[in-house]
Amino acid sequence: MDIVLTMVLIFLAQLALLGLLSFALAPYSVPGNWLPEPKGNESKYLYEVWALKYSIFWIGCFAAIVAFQMYERLDENGYMLVCGGLAAPLLLQPFLAPLGPREAAQPLAQRYSFKANAWIFIFSHIGNYWYTHYFYTVLKARYTMPAWRLNDVPLALTFATHFYFTTYHTFSNLMLRKIETTWRPSSARAVFTAASVVAFAYFTAFMETFTISAYPDYSFEDRFMAYTVGSAFYGIYFIVSFPVFYLLDETAAKHTLFQACMEALGSGMLVLMLLDLVRLLLGIPFAMKGALWSCTDCKGARH
Repeated sequence: MDIVLTMVLIFLAQLALLGLLSFALAPYSVPGNWLPEPKGNESKYLYEVWALKYSIFWIGCFAAIVAFQMYERLDENGYMLVCGGLAAPLLLQPFLAPLGPREAAQPLAQRYSFKANAWIFIFSHIGNYWYTHYFYTVLKARYTMPAWRLNDVPLALTFATHFYFTTYHTFSNLMLRKIETTWRPSSARAVFTAASVVAFAYFTAFMETFTISAYPDYSFEDRFMAYTVGSAFYGIYFIVSFPVFYLLDETAAKHTLFQACMEALGSGMLVLMLLDLVRLLLGIPFAMKGALWSCTDCKGARH
């Protein structure tokens, strides 16, 4: 079946299911909200607004790099400069530019933006260090750009994943908050929420794969499989992480930095277990063969 038709049918089926489930929901008398209440949760509100605005910038940069094939001029250091440079505003913001007077008055470890960055960075690093090898094994994915590599994974991807995942998890926060504040608690809402997370996780995974399909240094053995089954495989990341990240400082009971880090680590472990379960069900052998540190297709003989 044509890949466009297949994906259209998949997304239509998801929308139809969500539409049917929505009939069982009981709405509140007032409209729900996408963003946190500015007065009640100022730090999280300002962070999500900042993340949304910054998403426009980094997406524009990546679109230009791919559209104008500027990646052809990047070596291993260029990739680090681009990805590290685009991640830097997010990573440095909690230190250099606290969001609002409340956050400015807080110690660094109590700032929502710092905890959110720590959560995303931990989860991103686990994903690159471990999960990428499941893509190598199950989906036969390959990265062929010049790259400094940690455990055979381009190190620049850790930084790229940080701003990608910041955007994904900000949008998932908006979706989950809208559901929670629009409809009254019930078993129907719980089912609708779970279905929404699965659908958005699949959509997110597919859109990432699709939007970088013109980039030649990230390839799959079977692109049809990558779009259809691969999106479900990648979506496992977000089925776990979206609801857990949403809970970070969502209520008046705030997380400590330790709790935020432990939740990111726990989410990472659960995703790893689920990915390996899928691999076992498919009967695919697994071997992680990466070196601690290497440089592939780099200038000079630096290996």
